[in-house]
Amino acid sequence: MLLANLGVMVGVYIGAEVFKYLRDKKLLVLQPTEKIQYSSQPEEIVEENTLNIQQDKLNVIESTESKNIETKSDPHLKISVVALGLSAVNVVYPPLSLLTVGVITYATIPMFKDAEKSLLKERRIKNDLLTSIVSVMCIAMGKYVAGALGIVVYHWGSQMLIKSKDMSTQMITNVFEQQPSKVWILKELVEIEIPLEALQVDDIVIVKAGEVVPIDGIITHGMAMIDQHALTGEAVPAEKGIGDQVFAATIMVSGRIQVRVEKTGIETTVSKLGDILNHTAEFKTTLQMQGEKWADRVSAPLLGVAALSSPIIGTSSATAILYGAPTNTIRVLTSLQTLNHLTLISSKGILVKDGRVFEELNNIDTLFFDKTGTLTEEQLKAGQIILCGELGEEEILRYAASAEDRFSHPIARAIIEKAKEQSLNLFDIEETNYTIGYGITVNFKNQVIKVGSARFMTSEGITLPPIIEAAIERSQENGYSLVMVAINHELKGAIEIQPQIRPEVKKIIKGLRQRGIQQMFIVSGDHKQPTQKLAKELGMDNYFYEMLPQDKASLVEQFQKKGHRVCFVGDGINDTIAMKKANVSISLRGASSIATDTAQVVLMDGSLSRLCDVFDLSKKLNTNLKYSLLFWAGYGITNVTSTVFLHFGVTKLMSIYAVVFGLGVGHAMLPLKQLEHNKE
Repeated sequence: MLLANLGVMVGVYIGAEVFKYLRDKKLLVLQPTEKIQYSSQPEEIVEENTLNIQQDKLNVIESTESKNIETKSDPHLKISVVALGLSAVNVVYPPLSLLTVGVITYATIPMFKDAEKSLLKERRIKNDLLTSIVSVMCIAMGKYVAGALGIVVYHWGSQMLIKSKDMSTQMITNVFEQQPSKVWILKELVEIEIPLEALQVDDIVIVKAGEVVPIDGIITHGMAMIDQHALTGEAVPAEKGIGDQVFAATIMVSGRIQVRVEKTGIETTVSKLGDILNHTAEFKTTLQMQGEKWADRVSAPLLGVAALSSPIIGTSSATAILYGAPTNTIRVLTSLQTLNHLTLISSKGILVKDGRVFEELNNIDTLFFDKTGTLTEEQLKAGQIILCGELGEEEILRYAASAEDRFSHPIARAIIEKAKEQSLNLFDIEETNYTIGYGITVNFKNQVIKVGSARFMTSEGITLPPIIEAAIERSQENGYSLVMVAINHELKGAIEIQPQIRPEVKKIIKGLRQRGIQQMFIVSGDHKQPTQKLAKELGMDNYFYEMLPQDKASLVEQFQKKGHRVCFVGDGINDTIAMKKANVSISLRGASSIATDTAQVVLMDGSLSRLCDVFDLSKKLNTNLKYSLLFWAGYGITNVTSTVFLHFGVTKLMSIYAVVFGLGVGHAMLPLKQLEHNKE
């Protein structure tokens, strides 16, 4: 009977391989003869259809791989269930034994493939080999129920993992699609704003200083200094002109350019989404990887122990020892927990772009908050206008709003909104030079317009008249700031900017204290008085004022050198350098595109109200993973002990394993139960 069983196993395995070979060969023959259909529709209809097809691609591309896996593994799960049924019937009707062996073998082929890869390619004894040996030994001993049950658990776990990954991927995609991403293009000599996804090849995109280059393309007009550090590692911004290539996600430091699109906007969007999914949905925590390594490392010793103990405790118990290294269980259950926590956090409107933050957040002891636009309301208010020249209030506002047009930081929005309220027509500014942390210089009809802080004006050699100095002092006492407007090197006026504290901030600060954050600071480019006033009101540990972008980054590094783990919460271009240096970076929806592109976590409701949730879910995931790994380490030890001293056979231990595994899956799925509860 043993030889017959082995013969069936070998026959099924070889048959499956031959079938796969013929199927692949058939696909290879048919593929080149695939017909290409050409459309006779009008060009504009073709473009519309193309865009629709591309949008469909965006909706499905993130789950293509998962669905392909599901298609392959789903039949094996069904077949393994059939095998379990046959093995149960075989107990009372033995003539079905050869059919049962064949079905079990076919369902076990994916496991055999993994074992073959680890043994022949990686040249390592891993848990896949042990699991395959258990299946073979169960068939050899005629313990078909145990063999089939093990395969059912194996495929069921894989199927649950695939479904959780699909759900997590869909949730990330849904949150990602909430992130607004628009670009300005030149269409028939008119600048219009469109969604990034609507971009087509050869469209002309306009990019100004202070913006993120949205796509890959070639400059057709203008010159610029572009920070490509994130892509090339170059510390110095590169000068780019007509004919030069620019890349998506790089930062325009100065200038204004027109870029001919090389890839459609949908491809750029899919690329961004793909990066997020690779860094998050495909993410494995360090605890998970350590657990899998532990289980694989004990595989060879367990194989040796099983072989040596077989004459003493019997073949069935010796075979059960091989289940003492539950790598597949650890892989499935820890991945389920990670993916389901990710699904839960996405359901709260939190976009996690890098899974590493789940681990880093547990070690954060220091939080830096940018002031303007982060701790204060997203929409600041432009107040009174102080005059110190021949220009009137409307003219000062018009010059400032024209210079700030298309910048998305809160101060720019406040000035532009006030200009809209007064129905002012803005100038068409051609050349822009944005000095990060200081201000803006623009050229208009032989006039040089400078808009920015008092520090910016001083650095440019522009004298501040007494009326402005008095206004600065008065504004600082009230916690306000002034934006200066100078024309042709002469200060003409200033606009008062009035911040308002976000209503949720005090509660969030208190919540973070309760969660063990040791230090919290305000880091601001604003003056001392308003920064000090806000820090005192919120109960911050300290504050740093008049900080340039490089100063913020240096501050982060100083704390890191002292052994602190730093999280930086910011929303503007001035924060991006510090955000890149921090261990964790968080931004808000509606912040500057550079900040949201840089941040590892984006709070999509545009407020800080979910900040504590980010820390809570990260801690909960880490705690669950620790307990899970400890439990399965204990299970492995208990498994070996019970087989050696109590002589448990493979059928009994397999039944216990199936029950415990089911309970483990149920525990891993608890975050989804919470998600359902939240929906109710």
